[in-house]
Amino acid sequence: MPLALLALAVGAFGIGTTEFVIMGLLPEVAADFGVSIPTSGLLVTGYALGVVVGAPLMTALGTKVSRKRMLMLLMGLFVLGNVVSALAPGFGMMLTGRIVASLAHGAFFGIGSVVAADLVAPDKKAGAIAMMFTGLTVANVVGVPGGTLIGQSVGWRTTFMIVALLGVIGLAGIARLVPDMPRPQGVRLRDEVAAFKNAQVLLAMAMTVLGFGGVFAAITYIAPMMTGVAGFADTSVTWLLVLFGAGMVGGNLIGGKYADKHLMPLLYITLSALALVLGLFTLTAHHKVAAAVSIVLIGALGFATVPPLQKRVLDQAHGAPTLASAVNIGAFNLGNALSAWLGGMVIAAGMGLTAPNWVGALLAAAALVLAVLSAALERREARPGSRVVTGSTAAATTAEAAAPATAAHH
Repeated sequence: MPLALLALAVGAFGIGTTEFVIMGLLPEVAADFGVSIPTSGLLVTGYALGVVVGAPLMTALGTKVSRKRMLMLLMGLFVLGNVVSALAPGFGMMLTGRIVASLAHGAFFGIGSVVAADLVAPDKKAGAIAMMFTGLTVANVVGVPGGTLIGQSVGWRTTFMIVALLGVIGLAGIARLVPDMPRPQGVRLRDEVAAFKNAQVLLAMAMTVLGFGGVFAAITYIAPMMTGVAGFADTSVTWLLVLFGAGMVGGNLIGGKYADKHLMPLLYITLSALALVLGLFTLTAHHKVAAAVSIVLIGALGFATVPPLQKRVLDQAHGAPTLASAVNIGAFNLGNALSAWLGGMVIAAGMGLTAPNWVGALLAAAALVLAVLSAALERREARPGSRVVTGSTAAATTAEAAAPATAAHH
C-alpha cells in the first residue's frame, strides 16, 4: 500500500478522535461553561449535523480544485475548528468551533476514499479505502480514551489542542506524500449530481443509514445500559468503549480484505449477523462477559460494512464518484443521529435501557432487505435486453464521458 494512505489515515485518526472524544468530556465542558449536560450534548448533535450538511457543500466547493489541494484545505479547516474549540471563551464559540471542524469531516472521507482507490490497482480499492478508515477505527481504541484521560487530568482544552496538532501532522503528510492528481477533465458538478439518479447509489446510501444506524442505536446508550443493567462500574465504561473500538478495527480490516471480490455476500453475512447480535444484546446485556463479547461483535460487524458500502457507492457512481462518496459519509452520521433519536424514544417510552438494541436489530434487518433488493435489481438490469429504468443509464453516460480522465489515474 502506498505511503500516501498513511497520511490519509493520520488525518482520519484526528477526525475520528475529535468526533467521539467529546462524549467522554461532556461533564467537564458543561461544568466549565456552566451549562447543563443536555445543553452540552448539542456539541455532539451539532457536529453530526455539520457532517451531513458539510459533506455535499464542501465537496461541491472543491470541484474547481485538485483533490490533493482540497484535502489540504479540509485539514486546515479541521485544525481551525479545533483551535477555536480549545480557546473558546464561551459555549457558543465552542459549538461554532465544533461545527467548523465538522464541515471538513464528510468531504475529507469522501474525497479521501476516491484518492485512496485511485492510488492502487482496481482489485485493491476496498483494501485501500479500509486502510484510510483504519485511522478512524484506531481513534476509538487509542485517541478517544487517551483524549478523555488527558481532558479529565489536564483539562479538556488540552485535548482539543492536541487534536489540532494531529491535524497539522495530517496536513503535512498529505502535502508531502499524496501525489498531485489533476481534477478529472469533463466531470462537472452537474455530472456528480447526476450520479444520484442511479437507484443503486441511493440504495447503497440507505443501507449505510440503516446498517450503521443499527450499531449506534445500541452504542449511544452503552454507558447507562452497562452500568444500570449489566452492573459494570462507571469506570469500566471507558474500557468497554475500547473493546468496541477494537472490534471496529478488526471489522474494518475484514471488510477491506473481502469487499473487492465478495462485496454483496459480505454485506449479506455482516448485516444478518449484526441484526442477530443486536437482537441478542437485549438478553446478553444482563451478563458482564456476554455483554462485553456482544460489544466487540457489534463493533466488528458494524464496521465490516463500511469498506463494502463505500466501495459500492464508488462503483455505482462510476465516473463521477466524489460527491456521492462524500454524501455517503454524511449518511453514516445521519444514521447515527436517527438511531440515537429512536433509541432515546423507546427508553423515554418506558421500554427499558436495553430497548435500543432491538431498535438497532430492526434497522440492521432493514438494511439487509435493501441489500437483497439491490442485488436483485442489479441481476435484472444485467439480463440481455433489459430496459429497467433506474437512472443508471444517465450515470453510465457520465462515466463514459469521464472515462479517459478516470483511466488516467490508474
